[in-house]
Amino acid sequence: MTSSAAPRTAGASPALTLPGAATLLALMNYTAPLATLPDTAAGLRAGPIAQIWVMSSIGLGLAAALITAGSLADGHGRRRMFTGGAVLLAVSSAVCAAAPDATIFIAGRIVQGAASAALIAAGLGIIGAAFPPGPRLSHATGVWGAMLGLGIALGPIAAAGMGELAGWRLWYWVTVAASLALAVPAARLLPESRAARRHRLDLPGVLTMSLGGAALLAAITWGRTGWTHPATLGLLAASVVLLAAFVAVEARSREPMLDLALFRRPGFLLSVVGSLLTGLGIIGVMSYLPTVLGVVLGMDALDAALLLAIWSGLSFVVAIQARRLPARFQAGRLLAAGLALSAVGEAAMLGLGPGAGWWRLVPGLVVAGVGSGLGNSMLARLAVESVPPDRAGLGSGAGNTARYIGAALGVALVGAIVTGTGNAHASPADAFAHGANVAMLVSAALTALGAVFAFVVREPARAAQALTPAPR
Repeated sequence: MTSSAAPRTAGASPALTLPGAATLLALMNYTAPLATLPDTAAGLRAGPIAQIWVMSSIGLGLAAALITAGSLADGHGRRRMFTGGAVLLAVSSAVCAAAPDATIFIAGRIVQGAASAALIAAGLGIIGAAFPPGPRLSHATGVWGAMLGLGIALGPIAAAGMGELAGWRLWYWVTVAASLALAVPAARLLPESRAARRHRLDLPGVLTMSLGGAALLAAITWGRTGWTHPATLGLLAASVVLLAAFVAVEARSREPMLDLALFRRPGFLLSVVGSLLTGLGIIGVMSYLPTVLGVVLGMDALDAALLLAIWSGLSFVVAIQARRLPARFQAGRLLAAGLALSAVGEAAMLGLGPGAGWWRLVPGLVVAGVGSGLGNSMLARLAVESVPPDRAGLGSGAGNTARYIGAALGVALVGAIVTGTGNAHASPADAFAHGANVAMLVSAALTALGAVFAFVVREPARAAQALTPAPR
């Protein structure tokens, strides 16, 4: 099968279950170090700077590869890209599991990020090719979006449990086995699909986007040790030059990897900007929350992960149920509602301090979880429906690139606020709690800004937007 439309009548079950399982695994692996960082750092003899890279390196691989992986999947075969990503994830996970030091582990995590990019971008592209526009596609993208929340919920819990059972390396060996368990049925059961007209490989676009995205994420990571560090400034300058070159290359190319005219589509703009602000205002602060719970409330990693699972678990449940919403509700309006609920939930968690009960966070986690589930479902739908049918992989890659760049910026922002706004004369726990509350307030404001943007942008009729070629 060579067209994007042909698989829509066959292979529907594997075309949903395998991409869903891959996204679940990728997000579990993404969040796993949140619960095992002290043991991982001790096992790798990683100092403070190396620990930042242990946490952030997978995001570098994701941001560098997502758009490229989505574009290549559309042009050269989504099943091929998906299967290759699963194999690469197995190999890189084995490197992480056996790593003797932090340098090799970090290199393995970067490759894990690139492999996860192939699974995420190609997987959502497979779903977009396998299901016809309408209720079935809405249901399928809702399931895919639900896996984001479930992966965030289960990753720290699974990693912490395995760490207590047999050490932090066990998680990575389990990831090897799970990746191979995806690759084998994917090669046998998934229908192959690609764009009806194969696009020429946009090598200048691939190189400038990949290197520019990698430089930006590396700069953000280095920035957490000091924004005036020469390495940080050099990487920021390189990212600006490379990403500007990417825009110039794509604007002049006859067959661009990313057609810049897509940004004229309200749905595509909502997908990218909504994903960026989701990463910046939601994922950033929630990724830092287990650290806050440990310092301020004295919770251990497993207990903190279980508390955070209220948010991420509800995100999973709501995203699964989002398909039941009436078709007359536009995805952009529902995205605005999801972001608004997330902002309200974050605001409800303000006031955390030493001696406060963990239970006071529960109402905010519940409301924010409902909002995140609704938002994830709508972002997945917009990523597929806002691009031509044969470019679903690209839509997924662009939206998820924005999400992980936003998440990296969000973690850096929250970390800077938490450590830089406390009272020097207060106890460490009080100072940390004050910084965490300021960070939560800033995150709520950013998320609310995203809700306003999603509400203001007018989304055209879904069918017309999905089927009409992008204006040039």
